[in-house]
Amino acid sequence: MKVVCVGGGPAGLYLSILLKLADPSHDITVYERNPEGSTYGWGVTYWRGLFDKLQMHDPVSARAIADHSVTWNEGVARVRDQVTRHRGDQGFGIGRHRLLELLAARTRSLGVHLEYAHEIDADGPLPEADLVVAADGVHSALRTRHAEHFGARLTPGRNHYIWLGTSKVFDTFTFSFVETEHGWIWAYGYGFSPERSTCVIECSPETFTGLGLDRADEADGLVLLEKLFADTLDGHALIGRAPADGSSPWLHFRTLTNRTWHRDNLVLLGDAAHTTHYSIGAGTTLALEDALALAGALRDHTDLPQALAHYERARKQELLPLQSAARHSAQWYENLTRYIDLPPEQMFALLGQRHSPLLPYVPPQLYYRLDRAAGRLEALRRLKRWLGPKLARVTD
Repeated sequence: MKVVCVGGGPAGLYLSILLKLADPSHDITVYERNPEGSTYGWGVTYWRGLFDKLQMHDPVSARAIADHSVTWNEGVARVRDQVTRHRGDQGFGIGRHRLLELLAARTRSLGVHLEYAHEIDADGPLPEADLVVAADGVHSALRTRHAEHFGARLTPGRNHYIWLGTSKVFDTFTFSFVETEHGWIWAYGYGFSPERSTCVIECSPETFTGLGLDRADEADGLVLLEKLFADTLDGHALIGRAPADGSSPWLHFRTLTNRTWHRDNLVLLGDAAHTTHYSIGAGTTLALEDALALAGALRDHTDLPQALAHYERARKQELLPLQSAARHSAQWYENLTRYIDLPPEQMFALLGQRHSPLLPYVPPQLYYRLDRAAGRLEALRRLKRWLGPKLARVTD
């Protein structure tokens, strides 16, 4: 099969790896509009569950990714001058640049053709292929060609956010909430290398304009943010990356959905098909899982329309709970004042429960007590299941 993948991000590169491993005779070309090594962003996160899937399907790339990742298993929340720590699942951080380097090297080793600085726009001709994969992001040119067919819908969030780097190396996933005279502003920080961390900063529109961030240039904005988060950064600098087109580095997150994901031999992958709010840290994971699902559908169904339909059905179904979780997580931050004055351990517990569809409708302290009670009951059930066979052996 001849495959053309438009977009050299994690989804497109990993799909190419999987297809080549399944059948080395596939003729696969990846077109990326940007020069090699010019990727945007800082670090990305993933979790143990994704690593296990990568290890199962391609141990070579999985090991390379793990070897260049940093890990954590704690979360820290800073609210005013109080700090709360909680144990959590094992998390991983890796530089986006490094991740793409590793995946590109693996694709080349398998015989995939990579064409950088090669843009395929919304009006130009498509390369001839049996399968064309649109992995060209949320602003997908290929999806735009058939906008009415795909039925794309973009829903903007309320808050402003900015994606930054820092020389402060966080050894845990860190949440930091700072109160200003214009309202709250907060940061998510996590390491992605021994020298760097990602720092995403978010605030409401009222705080954004009140602090003057809407009027500050990039340098002045970074100075202000460094002062606000001085305790969290321990005196380290924030590092910006101004957009090439001169637009503001501050963004509104936009949730993308599509009515359908395929048309003839064209199929959407990763951010071209869907986005989920960054506060659940699932963007890269979902892109790679899309690639796993599409490769599996193509392996199991020799008929291309049937394979693409199966891929779309399966992924849409799997995404439903994650999209719901992301929507409620974004809303939790948009309604931060509802939770921020709780005792620190309660606030952090509800931060961990922000994906719950019930939380917005139950008084926060009542929800906390109910959740604690449910946890104790589940612990008793697990203890009973564990003791049952042992007590039976003793009585025998």
